[in-house]
Amino acid sequence: MLEALRNAWKIPDLRRRIKFTLLMLVVFRIGAFVPVPGMNPEAVRQLIERGALLGFFDIIAGGAFKQFSVFAMSITPYINASIIVQLLTIVIPKWEELAKEGAEGRKVLARYTRYGTVVLGLIQATGLAIGFRSALMYPGFFGSLLVVISLTAGTAFLMWVGEQINDKGIGNGISLLIFAGIVSRLPSGIYQVYQYVRVGTTNILMVLLFAIFALAVIVGVIAVQQAERRIPVQYAKRVVGRRIYGGQTTHIPMKLNAAGVIPVIFAMSILLFPSTVAGFFPNSKVALSIANFIKPGGWLYASFYALLIIFFTYFYTAVTFNPIDVAENIKKYGGFIPGIRPGRPTAEYLNRIMTRITLIGAVFLAVIAVLPYLITGVTNLNIYFGGTALLIVIGVALETMKLIEAQMLMRHYQGFLK
Repeated sequence: MLEALRNAWKIPDLRRRIKFTLLMLVVFRIGAFVPVPGMNPEAVRQLIERGALLGFFDIIAGGAFKQFSVFAMSITPYINASIIVQLLTIVIPKWEELAKEGAEGRKVLARYTRYGTVVLGLIQATGLAIGFRSALMYPGFFGSLLVVISLTAGTAFLMWVGEQINDKGIGNGISLLIFAGIVSRLPSGIYQVYQYVRVGTTNILMVLLFAIFALAVIVGVIAVQQAERRIPVQYAKRVVGRRIYGGQTTHIPMKLNAAGVIPVIFAMSILLFPSTVAGFFPNSKVALSIANFIKPGGWLYASFYALLIIFFTYFYTAVTFNPIDVAENIKKYGGFIPGIRPGRPTAEYLNRIMTRITLIGAVFLAVIAVLPYLITGVTNLNIYFGGTALLIVIGVALETMKLIEAQMLMRHYQGFLK
């Protein structure tokens, strides 16, 4: 990995992309300490420390939520807007056509996602302004409006930063922002564990148990992320003019976890939203019922969390891998899977294989995401840097390294041809 980074740094174009990505991440971290005007940071910090939900949400924001900075909402509205647009792509025929039109269609859907991000950002920012009204330095309509505009503008700016990383940097911009937010909390998490050991809340044996769990998660995630089922494809020979094409054997790589860490992020965003909104109305019996019904760390929360991860794993895999299109492309170029007829039988075969291997990846993601709750109960280490955070960090790191290696390989071949 270090060797790959060292080689990538020697390529001017890749070096420029890496520098741009790092610069954008630095901007993100600086913005996490820019306070929202009109808010009392100390009062906000006390309100957040009362509940585990808001503290857990602070992990995704990279500490910006506890500071109540302009990036306090992080890119959660963008993730929720992406989920809604992808779901509507299946429901609305016109949007489905746009998704199949290629780059131009995706640009239109991306524009819809941006609009949805701003709308959801305004709604969430309004909820935060109401929920933290006791921390307002200027109570009243204009004081709340200032907070709502600042938070929404911060989320819109982060969305722009993520898109700039996609275009001019390296890796998935939104995933890298979440990655940076989680990693930035690692030093404080280590110090927190040290304090637990020092005051006697836990002992060194429990810390070692947690370290072994973290190591097992890292090894497991890497193994699952790299695992793939290779479907052999044979191409028949065909004559075009005086040339003979085909005749070779290749394969279709079907990853065990084609969705990566996206299902974990989606499931987390869905579960955090209703409980967060309910927490802003402490005097409402309905709100308290919702908060208690889906309480982080409870068995019901863990169950919903696991089911949502499994659902979004299948959903995202179905969006990114279409067996019908793959089967048609194979048939179009004179290929076939040995023992399977081209066309519809090939699509059904690929769909059956995808369903089986995706189940393994989905269950693995769900188990890793839920297991920290059990580990916390055993070790008494009440920290949030658990399986979910490790999944996101390792998954994003692997995906980014693959993109860097692909860019290096492409430039190597270009240099060879030149």
